[in-house]
Amino acid sequence: MYQNMKGSAHSLAPSEIAIAAVPDDERAWVPQAEGVWFRPLMLNTMQGQWCNLLRVRRSGVLSRHLHTNPVHGYVIKGKWHYLEHDWVAGTGCYVFEPPGEIHTLVVPEDCEEMITFFNITGCMYYVDADNKHIGFEDVFTKIDMCRQHYETTGLGGDYVDQFIR
Repeated sequence: MYQNMKGSAHSLAPSEIAIAAVPDDERAWVPQAEGVWFRPLMLNTMQGQWCNLLRVRRSGVLSRHLHTNPVHGYVIKGKWHYLEHDWVAGTGCYVFEPPGEIHTLVVPEDCEEMITFFNITGCMYYVDADNKHIGFEDVFTKIDMCRQHYETTGLGGDYVDQFIR
């Protein structure tokens, strides 16, 4: 971040974010599907980027999808893999995903809970078994999901604003 001669950030620079990544309040986790939640950490509307924790408490296929840009992931707890590859990402693993590759995220039967940090830019396109487009997510749909969830759980729709840059 740019700093002026006094060591403070430029007045136009967005403020930093310093929060507990894994919240004490369960309402901070936004439901995405049955047994699947995400915890927003940063929602960058200028670059179409979002950083979040993905928490899964069920086994099986989560989604078949592709990304328009590279994705970086770090497994905090549990494990997961892609049907299209022979590796398993377990606790402590870093994963780099190239753009344009279709992959199917699976959490194995013997994993009670998986939590992975993801840094995603651009769109995440969901596809069916025939690779037909069936939906998408981007930073703006993530913001909308958060705002609606936080409004209904009593945190208030503006709770998401702390993550938006």
